Amino acid sequence: MTVSGATRVGAVIGDPVAHSLSPVIHNAAFAATGFDGAFVALAVGTADLGAAMAGVRALGLLGVSVTMPHKAAVIGHLDDVRPEALALDAVNCVIREGDRLVGANTDGPGFVDALTAASVDPAGAKVLVLGAGGAARAVIRALADAGVAEIGVANRTSDRAAAAVRLGGQVARTAAVEDALDYDVVVNATSVGMGMAAADTVLPLPADRLRADQVVVDLVYEPVETALLVAARAVGARTVDGVGMLVHQAAAAFGLWTGLEAPVEVMDAAAREALRRKT
Repeated sequence: MTVSGATRVGAVIGDPVAHSLSPVIHNAAFAATGFDGAFVALAVGTADLGAAMAGVRALGLLGVSVTMPHKAAVIGHLDDVRPEALALDAVNCVIREGDRLVGANTDGPGFVDALTAASVDPAGAKVLVLGAGGAARAVIRALADAGVAEIGVANRTSDRAAAAVRLGGQVARTAAVEDALDYDVVVNATSVGMGMAAADTVLPLPADRLRADQVVVDLVYEPVETALLVAARAVGARTVDGVGMLVHQAAAAFGLWTGLEAPVEVMDAAAREALRRKT
């Protein structure tokens, strides 16, 4: 990659952010498409968020990915926010439209695109979502838009589960992990299994609640091979790992920033190689 005075710069902001795979994924996309861009990770503390967004304006950055803990707070520093991000009260992608900064959320569409890439059609399916945090909420809203028959939301805290259910409209209801056998697709949107070896066998639901004709999705991508995915394959279920959503939400952001079709396969390969090197 050759950087010049014409190179457009994008960034991911968060705290901490050094672990982010966004630079690896987006720089691979820039290289594959020939787009003259460079992507970096910038650590931004909570107290500095306003100044950082002013810097985005002043420096003319191409676009910004937003990660924890700024997904909600950044809304107050933008000129406009797209409906999906307003509904979720979370922005993970800031787009430059002329002199205006616009917030979007690509997590939900990225999840559905990851299912499609894995040849899983959610339309008409019954889906159990484990968790009610930011990732779960994005998934629930996107699934409702994708035409699922039913969304069950299982979460330890009932009030958070109820709030997440509201994002799913008429097809969503609260559920329990023990109900998993009643669903076609099970999605782990909790942090259970994050940073653990598959051999640790820490699962977000009992293994006997899985069946062979299900699709089991784990949004945890580090490690790629989680204990849940191992358990699901052991009973014959199809599995989708967390790299898919990570890459497809980034691909959606890349398209918004550049107007180009994202090289998804290249981005996926870059992410998986970076994760492999970490192990």
